[in-house]
Amino acid sequence: MHLAYDGVQALEAVKRESFNVIVSDIMMPNLDGYSLAKKLRAEGYNTPILFLTARSATEDVVKGFETGGNDFLKKPFAIDELIVRVKALAGRLQAQESAETVYIIGRYEFIPASKILRIDNCETILPARESEVLLRLCRDAGKTVNTSALLKELWGDDNYFNLRSLNVYITRLRNHFKTDHTVEIESVRGIGYKLKY
Repeated sequence: MHLAYDGVQALEAVKRESFNVIVSDIMMPNLDGYSLAKKLRAEGYNTPILFLTARSATEDVVKGFETGGNDFLKKPFAIDELIVRVKALAGRLQAQESAETVYIIGRYEFIPASKILRIDNCETILPARESEVLLRLCRDAGKTVNTSALLKELWGDDNYFNLRSLNVYITRLRNHFKTDHTVEIESVRGIGYKLKY
């Protein structure tokens, strides 16, 4: 989780790290929630955005969806409802990508729904967790995926033993990609991993 104190900080954070869901107030200094969403969508970020707002007029809701928002939660709200909505948005994105997306990684094709990694006529069916790690890297290709966030998302905890497991999966994925030297899973020291191709 990352806390930003205004829209500009939020924009910089999304460009620097990867997130499953963005929870944004509409009324923020420097850059409001609508403008933040519009800028992110214009730059190709598809991370789900949940707006928190005291506004409930139809035109406010319409504007939120038009600028790229995915859901609204009116203040005041129960924390349980916020958690449910965030989980729903995170699950919706992963289900959509897993079912519909084929990632082209250099000379490889990765099909998350079937866990297939293919190059030329050679197919490899990845183990479930290995496929999940690759999907997470693919979703933010070219950007650094924070190790702690990745561990909490896939393992539920960023402890030492889970980190060791992640390192094993990264090593295996690197071995899969060694046929194409343009593909690289770069270690960003002290931060995480970046998929480059």
